[in-house]
Amino acid sequence: MWLQQEITLKPQVRGFHLVTDEILRHIPQLRDIRIGMMNVFIKHTSASLTINENADPSVREDFESFFNHHVPENEPYYTHIYEGADDLPAHLKSSILGNSLNIPITDGQLNMGIWQGIYLCEHRNHATPRQLVITLQGETR
Repeated sequence: MWLQQEITLKPQVRGFHLVTDEILRHIPQLRDIRIGMMNVFIKHTSASLTINENADPSVREDFESFFNHHVPENEPYYTHIYEGADDLPAHLKSSILGNSLNIPITDGQLNMGIWQGIYLCEHRNHATPRQLVITLQGETR
């Protein structure tokens, strides 16, 4: 079985946001897959996806602090500055973290660790809605 669906996530403030439940609401067909894979792809160059801690919100705050420290705004050597001071750092952060995830599916559920969740990593100060392409592939029950 193959299924592909495009969804739109509402705009978020700059930072790291748990979106696992929002994604799952859009793909009830996941329950029918006995064994398979889910690919999630973000169609943007200034936001990214990652998997990490889903319980303690301070982890997401620390992620934002870490990336702001290591990929600062307003560096004098940046030349791509036309869309604001946050634009090129957003592109760099997106490339560092990545634009897609592959997650195993087992018995109708994502087979992630108990403390893992999917993050939308929003790197722009004034974000727009973000489009994701979700592809499910697997054997049905």
